Amino acid sequence: MTTFDHEAFWSARYRGVGDDYLFGTAPNKFLASQGEHFGDGMSVLSVADGEGRNAVWLAEQGCQVTATEISPVALEKAAKLARARHVVIDLVRADILNWDWPEAAYDAVVGIFIQFATPAERPRQMAGMKQAVKPGGLLFLQGYTPKQLEYRTGGPSAVESLYTEELLRELFADWEIVLLREHEDTIEEGVAHAGRSALIDFVARKPTGK
Repeated sequence: MTTFDHEAFWSARYRGVGDDYLFGTAPNKFLASQGEHFGDGMSVLSVADGEGRNAVWLAEQGCQVTATEISPVALEKAAKLARARHVVIDLVRADILNWDWPEAAYDAVVGIFIQFATPAERPRQMAGMKQAVKPGGLLFLQGYTPKQLEYRTGGPSAVESLYTEELLRELFADWEIVLLREHEDTIEEGVAHAGRSALIDFVARKPTGK
């Protein structure tokens, strides 16, 4: 069976918009709405961060930010955006489906629209993200629900890659769920995410004993 080449796929997409940003340069709306959770000196990992819009915003809140991304094209754009906005972020080229995740290293871990894992890969990806959060720290996710397949305004085309409340409750059964809601909204994130969308927002806290 042929292995899907995530790096080539995403680099082609990021390269395809030239000097523009595929998902824009403004932070994700859900992430920005959670600003009260971020502040000076916090260590934050932004997973599969793309061209830097979320990592740069987190750095502007005073956080010490590490951003992983598989595409070198996206990493170059993220570095350019950080320079333009006068912040510093630690950019790490990594395939998060095959990465040696740090253990209990971050006050918060953020995953915005990272629904490229197959059902077989998802438990490993989520376990890595959970592992990276310090005890008492937070994990933030925003993704699409299956209804997004009706809108086709962004996200994966495979229903099994999308999130449901039941799926997230199961994956984080051992954590405190702070926020979990499905809703619809019109989003404008570059050319790739534009229009009415079926979304799910999620925040969970790692138990202090973990």
